[in-house]
Amino acid sequence: MPFPCTFAVSAAKKASLRFGFIDDLNDERSWAALPGIIASYLEIYRTIARETSLIILFRPDRETGDVAHYQQKFWDVLRYLHENDPRPWPAGIPESPDDSRWEFSFAGTPIFVVCNTPAHKRRASRSNPGFMITFQPRWVFEELDSNTARGAAARRVIRKRLRAFDSEEPSPELGSYGDPDNREWRQYFLLDDNAEKLGRCPFRPETADPAPAARGEGSGD
Repeated sequence: MPFPCTFAVSAAKKASLRFGFIDDLNDERSWAALPGIIASYLEIYRTIARETSLIILFRPDRETGDVAHYQQKFWDVLRYLHENDPRPWPAGIPESPDDSRWEFSFAGTPIFVVCNTPAHKRRASRSNPGFMITFQPRWVFEELDSNTARGAAARRVIRKRLRAFDSEEPSPELGSYGDPDNREWRQYFLLDDNAEKLGRCPFRPETADPAPAARGEGSGD
């Protein structure tokens, strides 16, 4: 059964994925290398391939937490990166996650972010033996907008594969960048089912003070 994300499969075949490793998800001191890993990747990603991503793998926990635990850790990592960003927030990207043109940014680069965890079961496409975050520069998707034939076709294939790969219907939070009804942050961390409505984004770059990521209220995805 093919993995749903055709972009990731293509990148793997082209050997254009890059990897970074962090020792302890639960010890923020071990995250110190993360800003440098991402910044180094962002200096060269355009020379690698159009289909490229940086995958950060955290050492698997001895005991697996629940989805809510990993959800909070995910937003903690983005907050940590923002607080340790070597460059200002890019002028062309809105600071509010409530804006349809918002995207998480680091080192002056807008980045689409995806989180996989060992707690995800029904949504197998977001499952991984250890906590994992994929960083995809927005540049990767410039020729794959939903209003292009190639982009629309790719999204149809991905939705079809998701229905076969996962035990849950594709999340209603999946959308297209720039669509007035889309909010990018909702796609970053998907819950394991579609039962709960997500609330306010925990990440607030204008204050660098994220709200609690409580499920059903301030949860982010």
